[in-house]
Amino acid sequence: MYGDKIIPVVTLKTVEERNEVLPALKNDGIMNAEICFRTDCAEEAIRLSVKEYPEMNVGAGTVINGEQCKKALAAGAKFIVSPGLSEEVAKICKEKGVPYYPGCVTPTEIMKAIELGFTVVKFFPANVYGGLKAMKALSAPFPQIKFIPTGGVDGGNIEEYLAWDKIYAVGGSSFVKEAMAKWQK
Repeated sequence: MYGDKIIPVVTLKTVEERNEVLPALKNDGIMNAEICFRTDCAEEAIRLSVKEYPEMNVGAGTVINGEQCKKALAAGAKFIVSPGLSEEVAKICKEKGVPYYPGCVTPTEIMKAIELGFTVVKFFPANVYGGLKAMKALSAPFPQIKFIPTGGVDGGNIEEYLAWDKIYAVGGSSFVKEAMAKWQK
């Protein structure tokens, strides 16, 4: 139902896990996957996932520096997500024409993202930094910004988030857990 508006945060311990997680997401109508670049198998998992699931929008998450960004893009990542804002990652993504969603929760971070040419930011961890209420307050001085709240967003509150027009998408590991639970039934 909201599949195109959900960006699940996928942390794989092994490359083989992709063949459980990605079909489960697809089965649940979710066609995006943010594979976290914080495990040893992330680069290879992205490379294989992009090849084996071409209909899915597979990107790299938890990308915190230029070296990781270059590796993720070389593996075929279709988008890059960071928990914070990295100017180095921003520059690489701009040069390559790949969407970059930097983590921004303060006015200063959002201003920096705008300065760098970005209008969609990851709001992480949303539940810690005030959730929807905080994003609505931030949208007043930054009407051009759309948010991807991640952290504390799940099937129980997704409708509340997606009802607001400043939400580009929602993210979180809970969507992987929910899809896997349905898939394993």
